[in-house]
Amino acid sequence: MTIKRNDIVGRKSYHCDILFQILEIIEMDGKKWAILKGQELRLIADAPLEDLVLITESEQKRFERQFRSLENYSLQLFRQDVELLKERQEYHATNGYDTTASYFQIPGRVLHIDGDPSYLQKCMAVYEKIGVPVYGVHCTEKEMPNRIAALLDEYRPDILVLTGHDSYSKSKGKKSDLNAYRHSRYFVKTVQNARRKVPSLDQLVIFAGACQSHFESLIQAGSNFASSPARVNIHALDPVYIVAKISFTPFDDRVHVWDVLRNTITGEKGLGGIETKGLLRTGAPYNPKLDGEDEEVW
Repeated sequence: MTIKRNDIVGRKSYHCDILFQILEIIEMDGKKWAILKGQELRLIADAPLEDLVLITESEQKRFERQFRSLENYSLQLFRQDVELLKERQEYHATNGYDTTASYFQIPGRVLHIDGDPSYLQKCMAVYEKIGVPVYGVHCTEKEMPNRIAALLDEYRPDILVLTGHDSYSKSKGKKSDLNAYRHSRYFVKTVQNARRKVPSLDQLVIFAGACQSHFESLIQAGSNFASSPARVNIHALDPVYIVAKISFTPFDDRVHVWDVLRNTITGEKGLGGIETKGLLRTGAPYNPKLDGEDEEVW
């Protein structure tokens, strides 16, 4: 069977450990190569056509069930954390007393800029499930450095997510060489430009990176959290779980790195960061009504 664009394939040399969609087929040095996008992982790769094998629909469903199970487990852990945070915040908001006084909460607002429109859509669905206020923008990794200033002015977020696809190529240099990565230099430049607008690590919390990204450069550029310390692949939804934890942590609490990583799918090999303040703020009273009117203000 002929392999063509948009087919779902695996790499025989890697025992088909990751499912890819073929984005493009090119000819290089007299051999046909495919540009590949990870189905569940934020990875762009290339491989000779002869190394690829078509994945059957039943195999695709098996892979999908495995990833959905991991996603659901991470989501369950996150929801447990949020419930504990809410209970603790309610105790503080009422000074520990049983009271009828009501209050409201304002989580940190997220601007999620993604190089992949399909992954952006997946992430937006999860943000909506867990109640994080978010704006989503599709923008290619190469365009991000030039667009970030205007996007920050337009949306004025508390949290910025810069992600998409990336990969490290051993043939292009050592792991310490930023030029050996497909998109890391664009993420780094975008973080630097964002920090020129908002220098404070507390006023704008930044997550940046994708699969195998140059973690150290992203942290040095000004990211609070980034990928990938061990240059491994990260799951498409990992950035969501990290920034959602920050969004729902009270502003007078710190988000400790190990606490936030334990709810991600990839863990500390793929994600890391620095101690960061939470962004949730509590106010009162909740749902005040104007005199003589039934319409709710909040």
